[in-house]
Amino acid sequence: MKQPRLTEQTIAERLAEVQDWQLTEDGKAITRSLSFGNFIEAFGFMTQCALVAEKMNHHPEWSNVYRRVDILLTTHDAGGLTELDFKLAAAMDKAAARRG
Repeated sequence: MKQPRLTEQTIAERLAEVQDWQLTEDGKAITRSLSFGNFIEAFGFMTQCALVAEKMNHHPEWSNVYRRVDILLTTHDAGGLTELDFKLAAAMDKAAARRG
């Protein structure tokens, strides 16, 4: 089911709920960078989040270099941010908090 794109007001409200995420300049995505103790912790975080993302059928754009993970969330078929992005961001925040 196609997700509706969020309004600017709703995006601002949702950003307050996921405080460590930043809105991209074009307003179509949110980003976050995380640092972990080592590569195993970073990769463990990504593995945990990959399982959640697969269940949601909503996949992040991300990269990993050693202990750092850079994440970008957007809903391509909606042309911007949807509730799925913020649900996945919240799940990622919980996963990161367990490892921090």
